[in-house]
Amino acid sequence: MERNHAAAPRSVFESLRGYRRQWVRADVIAGLTVWAVLVPEALAYASIAGVPPVTGLYAAVPALVLYALAGSSRHLVTGPMSATAALSAAIVTPLAGADGGRYLALSTALAVVTGLAGLLAGLIRLGFVASFISEPVLEGFIVGLALTIIVGQVPKLLGIGKHEGDFFEQVWGVLTNLGETQWRTVLLGGLSLAVVLGLKRWLPLVPGSLLAVLLGIAAVAVFGLDDKGVDIVGHIDSGLPAVGLPGGVGFRDYLDLLGPAVGVVLIGFAEGLGAAKTYAARAGYEVDANRELLGLGAANLGSGLASGMVVNGSLSKTAVNGSAGAKTQLSGLVVAALTVLTLLFLTGLFEKLPEATLAGVVIAAVIELVDIAALRRLYRAWTERLGAIYGKAARADFTAAVAAMLGVLLFDTLPGLLIGIGISMLLLVYRTSRPHVVPLAKQGTLWLDADRHPGLPRRADLLVVRVESGLFFANADYVRDRIGQLCTEHTKLVVLDAETSPTIDVTAAAVLDDLRDGLARRGIDFRIARSIGQFGDELRTAQTGGAPIGVYPTVAAAVADLPEP
Repeated sequence: MERNHAAAPRSVFESLRGYRRQWVRADVIAGLTVWAVLVPEALAYASIAGVPPVTGLYAAVPALVLYALAGSSRHLVTGPMSATAALSAAIVTPLAGADGGRYLALSTALAVVTGLAGLLAGLIRLGFVASFISEPVLEGFIVGLALTIIVGQVPKLLGIGKHEGDFFEQVWGVLTNLGETQWRTVLLGGLSLAVVLGLKRWLPLVPGSLLAVLLGIAAVAVFGLDDKGVDIVGHIDSGLPAVGLPGGVGFRDYLDLLGPAVGVVLIGFAEGLGAAKTYAARAGYEVDANRELLGLGAANLGSGLASGMVVNGSLSKTAVNGSAGAKTQLSGLVVAALTVLTLLFLTGLFEKLPEATLAGVVIAAVIELVDIAALRRLYRAWTERLGAIYGKAARADFTAAVAAMLGVLLFDTLPGLLIGIGISMLLLVYRTSRPHVVPLAKQGTLWLDADRHPGLPRRADLLVVRVESGLFFANADYVRDRIGQLCTEHTKLVVLDAETSPTIDVTAAAVLDDLRDGLARRGIDFRIARSIGQFGDELRTAQTGGAPIGVYPTVAAAVADLPEP
């Protein structure tokens, strides 16, 4: 295992420490492979963000270099990505209106603010925040985002006008404009999509995106398709970008972007950290969540200062990097150098790139993210017993994923993510507030779930229960009422087996006192067995007065003086 450098956040180029000469070939080959994928995808993702295609290349160079300097992963590739590009468009559009120049300036300013927010979050060690975005919520969010991106690219693929609005309004716009479809555009876009998907499936080592782009450019040049109604990218500025803050953006604009930028950091961080951890586990080293925030922040700040757009870690390009044999972030530095050469000498090549081909590349890049099988797995994570205990909340993960997906489709990207997180937390609180209170039956020296073992004998005068949760203010009343319901006219003793309740708060301790007193009025004794850890400590210090509840080391000790029936 690598050393964990969390305690030394000021160290730089961590992945290059202890570099071995024999790694150079692997890193250079990996860099060439990633470059072949990054260039066309950077152009495509810039179009998702609504900025000139070259902006994606501007963003890639500083992002790659600065992440290598500040991040902790040896394999993560940073650059423009579909999720953050779509978020950028959603954030900037209402602020910029129809002013194209202001739109570009605000897109660049968003990268600057996102970078500063990421750096601040890393410095104050907020990496733990990623744990609040559950995998199901992220899954549903990504599915919704991918569907939104795809429907936004379909008009370019068909050569028809784009209809604004949410996902369903855009789908309706496509359906109502099908009569305007241009066959040359459809043919070119369809073939480009087929090339990328086909090579990804049968020849994954061939950079399908780059090949589709080159074939699309060749088709326009040979057949003059740009003169026959096929839209092309058009002029791309060659040379390196201007460095500095974007012009025409005031202090008030930066303040307006601050809140949305936090959402961009959250999404970019969650997606990038997932990719970084995946390949760190395979290679046997560790990544530091706080350093990943620093890396993400530095990459975005550099991108914004270099006339770029928001960036984040890419799972797909990281996968290409890892499969090509990358050992360290030298591969990312090679990609950055090759991208600089592209900006200096090869931008003219991409001016004849058909918009339909670019749309095909985008759709191919995100279509695999529409993971309906993952949603089906979440739906199947259910049993009749869970349904009986939690009702509709038994499918909490599936519900949260669908909420995030529908939130994106109906309300946009950031609201969709927040809706998913909110629903996930609400269901968690609901399930925690209604814990399973289990009556137990004895088998030998063990006390087992009586519902799962209906054949075990139970004494009518004895109720032994366990609560499959910690006890706190939100569930204490429910537990008290449920235990009271389980008692019968024959019950003489109730024993709470606290082994599955690791914690208790002051409110719950007071409620247990109330339960003891209420049972006593019915002629029933109440005792606690096997209090562990914090439960026992909190119970001793939090009881509100009166005689303490009897606490016993085992259930057997708690029932030892109960006369045999």
